[in-house]
Amino acid sequence: MSGKLKYTFSEKIWQHSAPGGWYFISLPEKMAKEIRAALQSEEEGWGRLKATAVIGSSQWKTAIWFDTKKNTYLLPLKAEIRKKENLTAGKPVEVTLWL
Repeated sequence: MSGKLKYTFSEKIWQHSAPGGWYFISLPEKMAKEIRAALQSEEEGWGRLKATAVIGSSQWKTAIWFDTKKNTYLLPLKAEIRKKENLTAGKPVEVTLWL
């Protein structure tokens, strides 16, 4: 598993309001604050942190982005993962992140 720090949480999936908007999971704010304190120096452009995500039986390399409006990191969900794990907006989902 790549990444040194492991975080597990459960949050609802939401869809961005733009037409054909991406699907995301917002990290819990307290967790995001902890991650930012520990790893902000490793962020790339736009508050991007490389991550490995696990949902159900799916594991993939991705990144989380810090959203200043929501004051937390966002995990984008690819269509391929949503389809494979039967994920829809509003559905709570258990996520494990390795950063």
